[in-house]
Amino acid sequence: MKIVRIMAGVSLAAGLFAGSPASAQFFLKSYDFSGATVTGAEPEMGMPLPGATPAELRAGLVWNMRAALNVAALQCDFAPMLLTVDNYNAMLRDHSAELKSSLDTINAYFVRTAKTKAAGQTAFDRFGTRTYSAFATVAAQYGFCQTASKIGREVIFAPRGQLGDVATRYMRELRNSLIPYGEQQFPRAFYARTYLFLPDFQPDCWRKQRYSATYCGSSAKKKKR
Repeated sequence: MKIVRIMAGVSLAAGLFAGSPASAQFFLKSYDFSGATVTGAEPEMGMPLPGATPAELRAGLVWNMRAALNVAALQCDFAPMLLTVDNYNAMLRDHSAELKSSLDTINAYFVRTAKTKAAGQTAFDRFGTRTYSAFATVAAQYGFCQTASKIGREVIFAPRGQLGDVATRYMRELRNSLIPYGEQQFPRAFYARTYLFLPDFQPDCWRKQRYSATYCGSSAKKKKR
């Protein structure tokens, strides 16, 4: 009977893990961070770019995604199976032309919308700093790293020139992953309080090293501790 129970437990565990890639599994069932496609005009997708053209908004999304994967490469290497460093480096090599074009487009936007060239450069530097720092997380690290790994694979398999398409499809998911969530298969099991029913350890409750239920009551009726 013990062998049967052990085999049943192994089968159950295999079934729980079968639905997700083994390369990025922190939980039995991870939270679903997926969301709708974006254009870049959504205020929650990053620093606002008022008056930006569709091309400039797309460039902003690309740069946000690059920043996210860069942060993931630095922050998620505690789990090498996520390949966040390899994915990021592959993106730099395979999509270098589109990344440079996006950078030039964003830079031109800030020059165009600022009063002076120097003010435009300052605004561009602020955009870069805030964009990168917005993806730093501690509480949501597992969810962010797992999501960045998934999107990093989408990036390296995307044809050249279509990095912006990946960003419009997955930027909301990347942003959503910054909200901390934990285990979804058994959300209560891992945080349930353990109760111990202990006897009263007052000396008067013991007679000849034996607990006296007559004097202090049954330990099973004691309050949860």
